[in-house]
Formats: sequence, structure tokens, C-alpha cells
Amino acid sequence: MTPQDVLRTYWGYDSFRPLQEDIIREALDGRDVLAVMPTGGGKSVCFQVPALMQDGLALVVTPLIALMKDQVQNLRAKGIRALAIHAGMDRREVDLALNNAAYGDYKFLYLSPERLQTQLFQSYLDVLKVSYLVVDEAHCISQWGYDFRPSYLQIGLLRKRLDAPVIALTATATPLVARDIMERLAFKEPNLLQAGFERPNLSYIVRKTQDKIGQIRSICEGVPGSGIVYVRSRNRAKEIADGLNAAGFSASFYHAGLGAQTRADRQEDWKAGRTRVMVCTNAFGMGIDKPDVRFVVHADLPDSPEAYFQEAGRAGRDGLDSYAVLLWNATDKQRLAQLEQVSFPSLEYIEDIYEKVHVFFGIPYDTGMGRMLKFDLAAFCRQFKLQQSPAYYAVKYLEREGHWTLAEDMDIQTRIGIDVPRQALNQTDFPDPAMPSVLEALMRMYTGIFSYPVPIDEEAVARRCGLAVPALRQVLYQLSINHLVRYVPADHATVLLLQHDRLRPGNVQLNPKRYGMLRSTYHERIQTMLSYVEEADECRSQFLLRYFGQAVSAPCGKCDLCRSGAAKPVEISTALKEWIDAREGRYTLKRLRAAFGPGDDSYLEVLREMIDRGDVPAPED
Repeated sequence: MTPQDVLRTYWGYDSFRPLQEDIIREALDGRDVLAVMPTGGGKSVCFQVPALMQDGLALVVTPLIALMKDQVQNLRAKGIRALAIHAGMDRREVDLALNNAAYGDYKFLYLSPERLQTQLFQSYLDVLKVSYLVVDEAHCISQWGYDFRPSYLQIGLLRKRLDAPVIALTATATPLVARDIMERLAFKEPNLLQAGFERPNLSYIVRKTQDKIGQIRSICEGVPGSGIVYVRSRNRAKEIADGLNAAGFSASFYHAGLGAQTRADRQEDWKAGRTRVMVCTNAFGMGIDKPDVRFVVHADLPDSPEAYFQEAGRAGRDGLDSYAVLLWNATDKQRLAQLEQVSFPSLEYIEDIYEKVHVFFGIPYDTGMGRMLKFDLAAFCRQFKLQQSPAYYAVKYLEREGHWTLAEDMDIQTRIGIDVPRQALNQTDFPDPAMPSVLEALMRMYTGIFSYPVPIDEEAVARRCGLAVPALRQVLYQLSINHLVRYVPADHATVLLLQHDRLRPGNVQLNPKRYGMLRSTYHERIQTMLSYVEEADECRSQFLLRYFGQAVSAPCGKCDLCRSGAAKPVEISTALKEWIDAREGRYTLKRLRAAFGPGDDSYLEVLREMIDRGDVPAPED
């Protein structure tokens, strides 16, 4: 069976997109390959096709739980056996999934990078027949990357135990980051395949404005179809969504502080078209496959070209005309300058935060490794009279250096531990007859429950006991106040996982050289974004492509700068005439604005001249 046969059988397509087949051929020949492809370029096919052609199981490492679930669901819908292991699964569920991966006929195992270092996963590694080690969002392994994650470093260690080629994938990698990815993944030889980053259907537009909400309303009015509005703060997401709804546009808001079910429901409403516009922080969008997004608006200036390019690239994945609009003003410049300062507090301050976190939780020196702590940043800062922003970035830098792992806004399952021996339970007088049946169910369903609090499935336990979930929770609470169980209710919280015992003063490794390098590269990224909005005198697309190492490209002819001067008037007039002729001369100014750029009226002067000369008719409105 050829790659084309696999593509036709499972995806129903007769041919691959540009670069997909080249990547697949490299993988089938057993070579490590790094694929840098723009958002929406079809990266998943590049590893799914070769994995289906080889014996064994593809191990797919990705930080995106939403993507895991979507891809596993899509593969199963095609009759392909796939599994996922992610946060929120208890040990028993993970053990079962790994057992199925090792001894069942499965082709894909998706898991988060944090799972790689667990003892349970390591115990299965020798019996997993791995065909490919797939690394999604591979830029996260690079210290030069804009979204470096320490847990990704564990992937490089896997190469010492796996005799399988690596397929690494990312949408955003500068030449420096690409080299670093290949080194950290121990490529046998450098092998970079990079698609052109051009998005010919995407118009990049930058607008300096004090009335951002007015501009967003204008875009919603002028561009049909669904859209995304990115903001930096949770409060602002709600504020803008409320404003759009009040203006008659169907909008919702999304950020990591919402509950898991709320996030899932809002995402599904938007994907299904029941909500037109999603106003969100950068917690939204990763791994979401919605091809018909007609516009992406950034209401705040992003702090890196990588983040901007990836988020803007979520528009127009179906190849139809779409818009990436960036709104900014002088306040954005001030905010970025302030953000740079608070993002890099002094190393002395960072070490002090390390000490205070352990004091906050009452953890003595030389203890604490492996503890999972529910971390309330606001309460922590109140206790020590700290400002939240620099404290947060200190905690994040300590994570980068491997001292702990910070899981923000994590959904934590209810946990139960039985505090008395089984024999003592048989001699206990229970005030509520439901108590012994609940305890019996817990003992039968969860091993280890006498040793430590284990995550439980409240609905499953409630069904087994013939109770409603609220009644079960009441029984668990009564058991806890009678000192029979430790009851940790389900929660939505930020969690710190300590990677080692508490270190004594002077022993906290902070790597000043790397700190300086990170601060320098962060400054450069901010300056690049400021140049993009303030100083660019060339095509927006060319500016971005050059940043990502594509030195030669043609002007897009569609961005605000091309239309205001970089593109010749004759090119604008040709485009206008073709568009109007295609509609047999019947058009409205509103439709014209939607097609040629919301908020960008620079081409109207050319249109007026064409109407005066009789080249085209006037608009109907």
C-alpha cells in the first residue's frame, strides 16, 4: 500500500498538500525529520500516514489535551485504534491505557510530556513497540523558543531507549530554534523540511486606533462568517464579548479560568456556528480545527511574532479570503515595556520567591519532592505583601529551571483516602446507612485507597451506590468529619508539583547565563512586534516571512501596506475591476470593504478614479 492509498482509504483525498509527501517519505525511509509547516498545513497527516504503514505504535507527545481528544476521536471515527493519556486520568485508567497500548492492536498513543517521566510510563517503555516518536509543538523543547517547557526535555532522553525515528512538527520556528530542536532531539543527521509560510488568502491589516471596540464591531459588520478576537486579560474578554452581544453580534468569551465543562461547551458552540465570535485569551485555539474562520483580530499587541503568526494563522484554513487584523495604540507600547520589566524580576527576588513558596506550604528543608500543592497566587501574595505579576513570573522561571511544574487552572478530580484500617471499619457504628455502602464501593473500585487519597469518578461511585452525586458528596463529607476518610473535593485550581526536596539557601540553581539570554531574546521579540506595527515600510507578509527565515518572497498585494503604496495603483485597479466584473457590476460598498480589507479604505481613491473614467459602475449603496 502506498502513502496515496492510505490517504485515499482513510481521508478520502487523492493527493497530498505541498510538503506532506516529502515528510512522509523521509519518515518511511527511517530518517529523523523536523517539519516546519504553517498553522492549518495538515501536520497530523505527516505522521499518521507513515504510522499506519509500519508495524507498531506511534508515540505522539503533545501538550494540547484538546488536540489529543480531537485527533483520537477522529482516528477512531476512521476505524483506526488510538489512545490518549492526559491530566485528569487516575493511575488505574493510565495503567489500563498503557496495557492496551503495549498488548492491544493500537496504532497511536497520545500523551502529554509530563507523563514521560512518570514511573508507570517508564515501566511500560520496554514493551511498547514504538514505530515513530512524534513530537508536536516541537518548538517547546528549545531554550530559544517563545514557549519553552521543561517537561519537553524528557523527550530527548527517550531516544536513548527507543530505536525509532523522530517526526518533529511545529508551525513556528526561526532558523535558530529549528537547529536547537534537532540537537535536543538527538537527530542522527540534520533534516529540516520547511514549507513556505505564505498565506495568499490571508490579508494582514494593522490599525492604530483608540476605539478598538468600535473597530471590532466594524469588522464583525463588514466581514461575514465566524471570527476570533484575542485579548490579554480575562476581564477584557468578557467586556468585549458583552459589547458585541449588545451590538447584535453573537459572541462568547473564553479563558483558562472558566470551568472545564464551560470551556468545552463554549468551544463546541463556536465550532458548530451557534456562536459567531469568540473573544478569548491565548488559552483558546490550540489544536482547534475550524477551517472557516474569516477573521482573527488582536485587540492587544502580542509580545512575540511567533504567537502572533500562529494565532493569526487560524483564519482562513479553508483557503478562502480571510483577515488578520491587529489593533494597537500608544498604550500597547507602554504595556509591553512594563511587561518586559515584570517578566524578568531579579534573580535574588526569584530565589526569595522559592523560599516563600515553601514557607507558605510549611515544607521543611530536604523534604517535599513529589508533593502536589494547590497554589492560590493571590493568597500567597497577600500573605507576603507581594505584587502578583512579578511573583507569577518568578514562579514561571523556577518552573523553567526545573524546580517545580506549574499546572495553571487545572481540573482536579475528587480524591478520597480511607484513614482507618479495614478491620476497624467492620467494627464501626455508622450514623448513616449509606456510609458503609459508599466505603464498600470505594474499596472495591480503587486500589491504594488505604495508602493515599486516590482520584475517584463521582458519577461511577454514585451509580454503584444508587445515589445522586450531590447525595454522595454529602456522605463523603460526613465520613470526613467522622475522621474515617480524607476527602479532597473536586476543584478547578492552579497546582504546583515539586520536582525535588526543598533546597537550602544558596543551593537554588537559577542559571544566570540563561536568564540573561532569555531576557535578551524576549526584548528582541517585543522590538520586532513594535517594528511590525510602527516602522514596517514593506509588505506585512514579507516582514513576517523574513523573521521566520524565508528571505525571498513576493509582496502579498493584500495587506494594508501593499494597498496603501507598496502595490502599484494599476495592480489595485486590476484587482478591483476583476472583483466587480465577477459580480456583473452589481456590488455594494459594504461588500467591497469586506473583500478588500475591513477598516482599510486606501483603495477607495483608485475606485473613485475608475468610476469617474467609466471603467466600473458606482456601488449600489
